[in-house]
Amino acid sequence: MRRRSGKGRMVPIAGSILTGLSIVTFVGMSVAFVGEFGVQLTRVDGYSMAPTLEDRDMLLVNRVAYEIGDPQPGDIVTLYYPMDPNRVFVKRVIAREEDTVQIIDGHVYVDDTPLRDDYVTAAFRGHENWGPEFVSDGYYFVMGDHRNRSSDSRDWGFVPRKYITGKVTLRWWPLERMTLFPQALRPPVPGSASCDCQLN
Repeated sequence: MRRRSGKGRMVPIAGSILTGLSIVTFVGMSVAFVGEFGVQLTRVDGYSMAPTLEDRDMLLVNRVAYEIGDPQPGDIVTLYYPMDPNRVFVKRVIAREEDTVQIIDGHVYVDDTPLRDDYVTAAFRGHENWGPEFVSDGYYFVMGDHRNRSSDSRDWGFVPRKYITGKVTLRWWPLERMTLFPQALRPPVPGSASCDCQLN
């Protein structure tokens, strides 16, 4: 079936109807999934996780993951902002308790090993120096992927384990950029290939 556009063109509407029904069906299934399996839908507000996550992206957050396990380096997580627990942030776990973190010319080192952070492109990486700092027991060090525009552990310190509320597992909107996020990334072991950065 087609309708005539204002410019005299015939525009198909069946495709639009099917697209709309697909979206409604997907949202309905998502809501049911949330209620059944203890996950949460949340929306990104801001650009601190760009380019991995963009402003207004919609995410599926696993609220059960850290009840049966612990956050791992590389996990994208939701957390209560330590300075105001009424606010929820999305960040990436960089280091866990008893790790030592240092940043040299924008490159992150965990226990003197360069972090594998290929998800941070040159345009999003700064040149700051920070640390070294030892992560206390029961705490985590988190950062945004947009290192130049993120307020994170570099500014307000480590995050208590109890403040990390869920693991981001899926970007479900926009549909054309739907992404299933992989397992945690770990720093390379000493002696393996690493990023092209040096300790100065």
